[in-house]
Amino acid sequence: MGESERGEAAPRVRVGFWCANGHDTRIAFAHDVEVPETWDCPRCGLPAGQDQDNPPPPPRIEPYKTHLAYVRERRSDEDGAALLEEALQRLRARRGA
Repeated sequence: MGESERGEAAPRVRVGFWCANGHDTRIAFAHDVEVPETWDCPRCGLPAGQDQDNPPPPPRIEPYKTHLAYVRERRSDEDGAALLEEALQRLRARRGA
């Protein structure tokens, strides 16, 4: 399929993006669109910016949190002890102990 069948190609501008690993990626954009500040590097997946000397830093990866870790963020040890005691009292009352 040539240009005669598809029509003329839109004017393009090639923009370079660099990631923290030093990978250089050249992306062609239509001349009349807004070029994004960052682009995902196709080689390593890190964010890439247009400033070769100052690429965006790699994203900070949060470690996996367990359910207990999330609970501990919301409740203090004293709250947990009070809730446990309340639950044990209800259980004992239900059992008739």
